[in-house]
Amino acid sequence: MAAPRTVITFGTFDVFHVGHLRVIERAAALGDRLVVGVSADALNLSKKGREPVFSQSERMAIVGALKKVDEVFVEESLELKRSYIEQYDADVLVMGDDWEGKFDEFRDICEVVYLSRTPAISTTALIEKISSAG
Repeated sequence: MAAPRTVITFGTFDVFHVGHLRVIERAAALGDRLVVGVSADALNLSKKGREPVFSQSERMAIVGALKKVDEVFVEESLELKRSYIEQYDADVLVMGDDWEGKFDEFRDICEVVYLSRTPAISTTALIEKISSAG
């Protein structure tokens, strides 16, 4: 019997929507155990130039409540991806295809898979739509 495969993925998961759900479902289908790194509030601010709508603890609670997610942790820094992969003994790293090629350096320790994003859905677009609806 083959050893269980651990899949790891990362994201902000702010204003949780069906695109987030699809990437988690597709990542989970690539292994037996899914570990999700949720971007810290400070990391999101540095990465996207704005505070998330939902706090780090709220976003972790939402992601952690999903049936497909076995473990959730705070991603403090993009520079720590290798140590997170090693810490959780991940066999597969899953990222959105907007990151295509950016994480190929980890192919020495795990499989790297880039998933296409759900068309016409983005958290940024949702936030802009909601804030302009007033």
